[in-house]
Amino acid sequence: MNKQFFCRILAFSFVTNLIFLKSFLYAQVINSKPNIIFILADDLGYGDVSSYGATKIHTPNIDALANQGIRFTNAHATASTCTPSRYSLMTGKYAFRKNGTGILPGDAALIIPTDKVTLPNMLKHAGYTTGLVGKWHLGLGEQVQKNWNKEIKPGPNEVGFDYAFFFPATADRVPTVFIENNKVAALESNDTIEVNYNTKIGNEPTGAENPELLKMQASSGHGHNNTIVNGIGRIGFMKGGKTARWADEELSLTFLSKAKAFIDSNKSHPFFLYFTPTEPHVPRMPATIFKGKSGLGFRGDAILQLDWTVGEITKKLKESGIDKNTIIIFSSDNGPVLDDGYQDGAVTQQNGHTPWGPLRGGKYSAFEAGTRIPFIIKWPKETKPQVSDALVNQIDMLASFAKLTGQQVPDNTLDSRNELNTWLGKDIKGRTSIVEQGGTLAIVSGTWKYIQPSNGEAKAILTNIELGNNKLPQLYDLTKDIGETNNVAAEHPDIVNRLAKELAGIINDKKL
Repeated sequence: MNKQFFCRILAFSFVTNLIFLKSFLYAQVINSKPNIIFILADDLGYGDVSSYGATKIHTPNIDALANQGIRFTNAHATASTCTPSRYSLMTGKYAFRKNGTGILPGDAALIIPTDKVTLPNMLKHAGYTTGLVGKWHLGLGEQVQKNWNKEIKPGPNEVGFDYAFFFPATADRVPTVFIENNKVAALESNDTIEVNYNTKIGNEPTGAENPELLKMQASSGHGHNNTIVNGIGRIGFMKGGKTARWADEELSLTFLSKAKAFIDSNKSHPFFLYFTPTEPHVPRMPATIFKGKSGLGFRGDAILQLDWTVGEITKKLKESGIDKNTIIIFSSDNGPVLDDGYQDGAVTQQNGHTPWGPLRGGKYSAFEAGTRIPFIIKWPKETKPQVSDALVNQIDMLASFAKLTGQQVPDNTLDSRNELNTWLGKDIKGRTSIVEQGGTLAIVSGTWKYIQPSNGEAKAILTNIELGNNKLPQLYDLTKDIGETNNVAAEHPDIVNRLAKELAGIINDKKL
């Protein structure tokens, strides 16, 4: 009897250990997938980071990522403005393929398809918990007219995010509220929100009518003179939602708090966090502890705040014990702009700082400063510190991470390409070509850049940025002329014709 009992104990122990072993092995497979955090700054230029050559401002936390990871010198957003750039990130498609992907107002309908492959739903299918914290600016709901006081669908949750805490558009556009999983946060039922971008609604003061109430004056012509929120005039009119409105000084701290909470809740299994701070987009109103610290006006102070935020995220990963197997990508959605609607010291206190670095143009531009941006990847488990000159495009995030996680993405529906080896520092060449969307379209192929002819204005009067428009073709050899100062199109008609045909072929590609 004792022998029989002993055998039963051994059998039970064997089965228990087998179950435990299977669970352990399964956990090892799950935990072998790296966490992914993509930190996307807003309007941060190639020359705004000290590891990219800035000397008037220091960004030690971003620099630490660059020193410990791969710093790319020829990386690009797909467009020189935020909505089309972010559209391409989510869908893997160039935004010029879809109408209505220009800079969206705050009440725009959702422009991301809910029935197609997106970056978050692809990773969700791969077993990741997906989260968005920060700026969205890709529309909400099925139409412009929407009820802000009930669930607002479809939105980030419907395109693949398990959790979403964000503001709808940009900080200079109404409604100035946080939305958490389809609902406006902290909204009281008896203080309903209304939004209108065409006609004034309600009796709240506006920047145009009551400039004496402003703590930050608006530049003329930009449209930041509608409803005043937190002493700052906004684009668009809003009434109601008084308790739900945020103060600009709290934006970064709130987003950081939510990002840390998401990491805490999901550190035991693979997660993807799309973390999109608002800096240094206007209105630049950093927390008090950063005001006046940069000597470059509020824009410089906002960059210091962004750098500190990056440091807090990396610190959180170390404290959680998951930093070794977490991929951190730091980048920007497009190039820089100084005066984008407010008198905040960005111009008057520039003090020799050049946000565009050695490049020409800036936000809104087809020149390099419009889309060439800081791009840093750190994955301690797989990457070694290095500087890469490979041609890189943010649009490749979808296909590259599909490869990393073993997912199949239909090649004939995407402009996104698998560049995982480049992103991990194993390929030093990268893409053969990319398309840049600014004032007009351009293509970079090898060392050459071709900008197609355009009748648009050469320089934006309000922002003082060269847009890259010219009635004649433009051709630049970027290895010799990164500042695009010498148009050599007339000297190389064969290259102009080849690149013009290549660009036209991409634009007219019907299989996409």
